[in-house]
Amino acid sequence: MSERVEKLVCIVCPNSCEMEVHLDGDEIKSIQGNLCPRGIDYVRKELLSPERNIASTIEVSGGVIPLVSVKSAKEIPRERIMDVMDALAGVRVKAPVKAGDILVENVAGTGVEIVATKNVLSDEKENN
Repeated sequence: MSERVEKLVCIVCPNSCEMEVHLDGDEIKSIQGNLCPRGIDYVRKELLSPERNIASTIEVSGGVIPLVSVKSAKEIPRERIMDVMDALAGVRVKAPVKAGDILVENVAGTGVEIVATKNVLSDEKENN
C-alpha cells in the first residue's frame, strides 16, 4: 500500500479546522487538527464517499418568470453531479410552481428528488 497525507479544511462549522489525514491506500490511519468530532465525520465522508447538494434552475412555461430555482432534496454522490445537471437541462415545468413542489423524482437514477425553492406564479395573459 502507498502511504500519503491529505490536507482538508472542514466546512461543517465556523471553526474551519485545517485537518491532516494520514492514509494507507484507502484506509484512514489518523486524523489530526479537528476541534470537534464532526470534523472526523466530515473527513471520512469526504475521502471515502463524497456527496454534494445540487442547486440549479429549471425552465417554467406560462410563468411570470422563465426559471424556478431548485435544489436536491438530499446530497448526491459527487461523481453523479454532471448526470444530474444533464438531466435537469431538459426539464420544463408549467406554472404555477410552489416552493417545496417536487419537480423531478429520482433524478438521473439517483433516488433523489429535485424540489422547487421558490414560488412562480402563472402569467395570466399567457393563459388567457
